[in-house]
Amino acid sequence: MFEIDFERALQTWSDWTSLPIEEIYHRFEMDEAYEQHERGEIGASEYFAHLRNVLELDANDSEIALGWNAIYLEEITETVNYILAVKEKLPCFAFTNSNPTHQAYWTVAYPRAVESFHQIFVSSELGLRKPDREAFEAISDTTGICLDKMLFFDDTEENVNGARAAGMQAIHVTAHSDVKNALADIGAL
Repeated sequence: MFEIDFERALQTWSDWTSLPIEEIYHRFEMDEAYEQHERGEIGASEYFAHLRNVLELDANDSEIALGWNAIYLEEITETVNYILAVKEKLPCFAFTNSNPTHQAYWTVAYPRAVESFHQIFVSSELGLRKPDREAFEAISDTTGICLDKMLFFDDTEENVNGARAAGMQAIHVTAHSDVKNALADIGAL
């Protein structure tokens, strides 16, 4: 629904460390602490302390959050338009691997994208992340929609493969037209 670029966080954090940017790129990982944060198992302060240690940041939580939220770019208007076009015909849900700091940002920054869904499932609230089967099953249980009746879109191949393994129809989105074409194929557009 919106573009992200993690390099922007790393560039921002480079102001608060003596490490060369190449070393920051080398050290930043979507590691276990990252995943724990996205599952809501650790809070922002604990995750930011982890980043402070790994990246040798001389920054407080607010400064780290500034970089953390710098990843967000433009709304993908075409995709939001497609979702809005089918929202009255089909139940539309979003599932995002996210955390409270990011959620507080994107709910304000992208109100049109947020409003295009009937419900948004956030990994840190759900306690489960994509691509884990249990995450998809929890959403199926909550919505009452069988997994094989859901059409899942994601820009990450790993998440698409996880959705397919869980029994969902899944589209790997590499261009805006992928969403349009899939919705047209099922007669929704």
